[in-house]
Amino acid sequence: MSENFFKAETLDDLMHEVLEKLFSLEGYVEASRGRMKEMFGATLLLTNPRARLSRSESKGKLFSALGELLWYLTGENDLEFIKYYVGPFYERESEDGITVRSGYGERMFNHTGSINQVQNVIDLLKQKPSSRRAVIQLFDASDLEAPYKSIPCTCTLQFLIRGDQLNLLVNMRSNDAFWGLPHDVFAFTMLQEIIARSVGVDVGIYQHCAGSLHLYEDKFDEASNYLEEGWMNKIAMDRMPAGDPWPSIDEVKRIAKMVRCHGVTELNPIGLEPYWRDICFLLMWLHSFKHKNYQKCSELKKDIKDRAYHIFIEDKLANRQD
Repeated sequence: MSENFFKAETLDDLMHEVLEKLFSLEGYVEASRGRMKEMFGATLLLTNPRARLSRSESKGKLFSALGELLWYLTGENDLEFIKYYVGPFYERESEDGITVRSGYGERMFNHTGSINQVQNVIDLLKQKPSSRRAVIQLFDASDLEAPYKSIPCTCTLQFLIRGDQLNLLVNMRSNDAFWGLPHDVFAFTMLQEIIARSVGVDVGIYQHCAGSLHLYEDKFDEASNYLEEGWMNKIAMDRMPAGDPWPSIDEVKRIAKMVRCHGVTELNPIGLEPYWRDICFLLMWLHSFKHKNYQKCSELKKDIKDRAYHIFIEDKLANRQD
């Protein structure tokens, strides 16, 4: 077994093992974005892809991770969209101040202006469930043609049905173990479950491989604080409802736009199943929190049925800055 192989049931357990290993390494790599500890060819196996949320007080980034997933699902790489959820981080990644080349949405759903790679994978797996061709390509040769500010960190996503379960193998050229990894695991395992539901199977395992899995020196203190919190309770998101998820996803995207662009927080998405309705209420809660409408936050919290989300709400309220 490789010394850079990690297997766990939850994201937090994987994060603990990975960060402890990175801290134990001798020497540093001098990279363009700072000095870092690095593992080459690391493989992470998450046995329960629904345990994709960290319970950590310092690492539980539900809202930014959810925002990144929604960003992908729009099929666009709009900078203002992702800034709403994660702040100004992506401004340094943009060439034109309007779009982000390293964003995955356009490449997943509108590759080279016409190819919907996600739909192609779904169609292929419906026609031939045993196929080994169900691959989405994100990084491509054009990314090396110029010194772009940012290019995709993810190379490919391969979806493989075995034993009536959909497994996902992700290959990364580069991966930030503290900031990027939790977002990637969340978004990719959500996509895994979306595609699983689309083809009528359950989720299997999630395997994540990184050529360079690293921890930047300027994140050492935060990573140490995370490890000092100790091992977390095991939680998992509810199962995504069976059946075609795309009508619900389209409705969530419509409501997300109304909330983000028009400040709508009075919606009651009664046509959605509780799983998707909770996500809509989370988006309305976030908007209310951003505008310091804490009374509305309290009202919306009561509407969120999956209590796995409540810890993230309570954490943001506890750390709010009025």
